[in-house]
Amino acid sequence: MENTPTPLPPDARPYGRRTFLGVTAAGLTSLVWGAPVWNALKGVTKPITNAAESLGVVPDGWRIYTIAATMPRFDPATWRLRISGLVDHPQEISYAELLELPRTEHVADFHCVTGWSVPKVHWAGVRFDDLLAAAGLQKQAKALTFVSAEKPYTDSLTLQQARLPKVMLAYEMDGKPLTRAHGAPVRVVIPEMYGYKNTKWVEEIVAAPEPISGYWERNGYDVDAWVGRSNGNWS
Repeated sequence: MENTPTPLPPDARPYGRRTFLGVTAAGLTSLVWGAPVWNALKGVTKPITNAAESLGVVPDGWRIYTIAATMPRFDPATWRLRISGLVDHPQEISYAELLELPRTEHVADFHCVTGWSVPKVHWAGVRFDDLLAAAGLQKQAKALTFVSAEKPYTDSLTLQQARLPKVMLAYEMDGKPLTRAHGAPVRVVIPEMYGYKNTKWVEEIVAAPEPISGYWERNGYDVDAWVGRSNGNWS
């Protein structure tokens, strides 16, 4: 049985703009601040304390961070994934159409830039070459920009990075569809990089001539967030 927090009104949970609040797939967990994150946000906001304990939630190792006032919501009947930019045929893919594409699965550890990890996460989704096949990448395209429904979050990968064996656009985690807290309906998964490169709530993929500086890169983090080899390895 899942551990369920005390019910709250919709969107009344304490997700503040630029406030990091840890949650599990079933509810809220403890609030944890990494040194680089706190330094970046110092003076912008203050941490919420004892939020998890007040809701009586048992942590499961995940801490979900949000930069917006609320997490995006997903309606499978109306949701569309847009593919645009340097492509021959821009696409709008429904959730049902996405699930019909060739499926890939991998098990990998997940590492956060703030110092915590979750081992052996089972992801399922679609590889980017399969996802983009109908759109037709143009020769000038060298990177993919991921636009999140959590505004103003964006990030990007080079095509070489996006084609690594375990990289995917995931729609399942540990045998179940992604929850809202984990980025439903789809999120980027690149186990070789820290979590901020694993963009959640993806609503558009833009084929681009080069990578952009994403939300956290603009706040001082590396564009290439290799685990153990970027400025996220601060511990």
